[in-house]
Amino acid sequence: TPTAYDNDRVPELSRFFGIINRMFVEVGAPHHRPHFHAAYKNATATFALDPIECIGGELPRTQRRLVEAWAEIHHAELLDAWHRLQSGQSPRKIDPWQ
Repeated sequence: TPTAYDNDRVPELSRFFGIINRMFVEVGAPHHRPHFHAAYKNATATFALDPIECIGGELPRTQRRLVEAWAEIHHAELLDAWHRLQSGQSPRKIDPWQ
């Protein structure tokens, strides 16, 4: 669950409409394609960035669509967060709707 995440390794990038978006630090050499995790109530899903698609888990339909739209709008910021996090830097927070 999101509350069990270690916030240093899984910082919160953005929160909107009860959806929490986080990104993991890959230990060692990154071995996954760039992605982030979205949580809503008891549901979680993983979304790849290139292309933006759900690659694991499941969210309710409305929340999934919101996350996908948000990720499209903030694609460059999400890629920047991925690269910063994997290089040991803190990612920048992402405003939900700007």
